[in-house]
Amino acid sequence: MADAPWLTIVGLGEDGPAGLSPASRETLDQAEIVMGPPRHLALLPELRAERIEWPVPFADGVARLLELRGRQVVMLASGDPFWFGAGSVIARHLERKDWCALPGVSVFSLAAARLGWPLETTVTLGLHAAPLTRLRPYLAAGQRVIVLVRDGAAVASLAESLVETGFGESTLHVCEALGGPRERLRICVAASLALDDISHPVCVGLEVAGDGLALPLTPGRPDMVFENDGQITRGPVRAMTLAALAPRPGDHLWDIGGGSGSVGIEWLLSHPSLGATTIEPRPDRAKRIRRNADQLGVDRLDIVQGFAPDALDNLQPPDAVFVGGGLSADMLTWLHTNLRDGTRLVANAVTLESESLLAQAQAQYGGNLLRVELAQAGSLGSKRGWKAAYPVVQWSVTL
Repeated sequence: MADAPWLTIVGLGEDGPAGLSPASRETLDQAEIVMGPPRHLALLPELRAERIEWPVPFADGVARLLELRGRQVVMLASGDPFWFGAGSVIARHLERKDWCALPGVSVFSLAAARLGWPLETTVTLGLHAAPLTRLRPYLAAGQRVIVLVRDGAAVASLAESLVETGFGESTLHVCEALGGPRERLRICVAASLALDDISHPVCVGLEVAGDGLALPLTPGRPDMVFENDGQITRGPVRAMTLAALAPRPGDHLWDIGGGSGSVGIEWLLSHPSLGATTIEPRPDRAKRIRRNADQLGVDRLDIVQGFAPDALDNLQPPDAVFVGGGLSADMLTWLHTNLRDGTRLVANAVTLESESLLAQAQAQYGGNLLRVELAQAGSLGSKRGWKAAYPVVQWSVTL
């Protein structure tokens, strides 16, 4: 058939062909070329197909694969290619008619079956090619997580990270080569990990325990989790700001005048589909934002060092914009002129001059103007009293 796909992505487990469906075995028998990692190719019996080893780095293999267009090609991937696997990477480079997939049993399913954990309530993360810090938002006592990691050294790094964040009491179920003849499952505690012979491929079933700080699920997380130099939107105001920005699945945020990056980071923590770009003119603060984002598990935060509005040219168009610093009449005019209709804009002010700008903007463009005064109880001699913070004026509008 003219429209038949030339590429089939086959999920292969550690048991090799024994675990393949009849359709997958037939596809391999009829293939002209089989391309995959050496470990996967070694599991196959003799075939008529030419074998091509997938190179390192992975991206080089994508280019080689695309050169084979028009021939009957099988690409080997681990388990389910579309669950933290290579399938989605390949699909981005092809039209839908060019490929089909025959998934195998995922390592998450195998791990859950060994541990007796319900997958619907277990966090699953693929960190074999991503920073271990992406685990941070899920660290809370009692939480169960299944994590794919690169190798034995990564298991040791995972244990060290858990100790550093106060969760060294966590139990690690180290699962090696699940589903194959080399399968092994060992249990240890993060703080006393002493395994030096962990074999690839490996995943870890993590039962989180310890007295480390669990990040709340709602905005307004403690200021202490953000490294800052005093330039930070405080927790209660941050919660109010995120509510006004109203993140929705798939949205992208511009955080103008990032400071510590707290608003952009909290935006990203709201949902894994969200994106954000922080614009910060000071290099020291831009570096600090990078550290905060990485440590809190949202390394996908984009950081642009520069002054708005000049630094806003050619950025991904936003669905929402927060102006936390550098507020000016020129900036508000630029935003109103250049942003798409429907963009949500939120700006905070604490000085009389910036309050005046927001009052004028609200009169000109509409939206809501809100003034909030916060006070915190503190010592007043031998008694207690209220210590007031600067009032915050917030303007929010849908352009």
